[in-house]
Amino acid sequence: MNLIVDILRAAIPAGTPLLLGTLGEIYVERSGILNLGVEGIMIMGAVTAFGVTTLTSNVWLGIFASTITGGMMALIHAFDCVTLKANQTLSGLALTMLGSGLSGLIGKRYIGMPLSSKLQNVPLKGLVNIPVIGPVLFDQDPLVYISYILAFLFWFFLFNTRFGITLRSVGESPEVADSAGINIPAIQYFAVFLGGIMSGLGGAYLSVAYAPVWIEGMTAGTGWIVLAITIFSLWRPERAILGSYLFGGVRVLQYRLQPLGISPNILNMMPFVFTILVLMIASREISKKRIGAPASLGVSYQREKTL
Repeated sequence: MNLIVDILRAAIPAGTPLLLGTLGEIYVERSGILNLGVEGIMIMGAVTAFGVTTLTSNVWLGIFASTITGGMMALIHAFDCVTLKANQTLSGLALTMLGSGLSGLIGKRYIGMPLSSKLQNVPLKGLVNIPVIGPVLFDQDPLVYISYILAFLFWFFLFNTRFGITLRSVGESPEVADSAGINIPAIQYFAVFLGGIMSGLGGAYLSVAYAPVWIEGMTAGTGWIVLAITIFSLWRPERAILGSYLFGGVRVLQYRLQPLGISPNILNMMPFVFTILVLMIASREISKKRIGAPASLGVSYQREKTL
C-alpha cells in the first residue's frame, strides 16, 4: 500500500508540467489554432525560470519571467497564423526548433550550476492527514496547488461563461462567429497568448521544482506529450487532469522499474509508446461518440471579401 501511495504521490509533480501545458493548449485549439510549438515554448520557459532564479535568488520571479517568455513566443505563432495566415503546422515546428536552439545557447552558462532557490513542498494542515488522498494530493509544492485551481478555472470559464461560448464558437465555425460580430483575431490572439503563458509555466515547473537543474533539452518531448493529452482529453480541462497524471505515473514507473535490470532505453521509450496507445484509444473514442477536434482546427480563417 505504501508503494502505491509513493507512486501516486510522485505522479502528481511528474504530471504537473503536462497539466499546465495541456490546459493552455486546449484553449489554443478550441480557438481553431494548432500550436506544435509547445515543446519549444516549454524549453524556453524552463531556461528562463532557471536563469532568472539563479540571478535573483527569487524562484517566483523566475516563474513569472517564464510565463512572459512563453507568452511572447506564442505571439510569434499567433502573428504567423492569425495575421499572416501562414501554415500552422510549419509555424509551430519552426517555433519548436527556435526554442530548442535558443534555450541551448542561453543555457550554456547554467549547465552544472546549482539552483539558488527552488519550490519546496508545503503540506496542507488537516488535509494531508486524510488516508491515501492526503499525502498524494496535499503534500506537494505551491505550484501543484495552483495547477489544481487553474484546472477548475479553465473548465469553468470554458463551459460556464460567455467567453467560453465565444471561444468555442470561433473554433467550431469562425464564419458564423464573425457574422455574429465576434472579433476572430482578438479571440485567437488571446487564446494563443494564454497557451504560451501556460506552456512557459509548465517549463518553469520542470527546472525550478521537479528537477531543479538546467540540462539542455530537459523537456525531453514533454511538449509533444502535451499535444497527445490534449486529444486524449477531448479538449476538456477536467479530462486533462486524468490524462496528465496518468502520463506522470508512466514516467515515475521508469525509475521504479530501472533497478529491476530493465534496459534504460526501453524505459525511456515508455512515455512515447504510451502516447501512441493513448492517441489510438482516444481516436477510437472520438469516432465512436462523434466527438472530434474543433471543426476549424488548423485552418486559418480569412473573411470573404464582398463586392
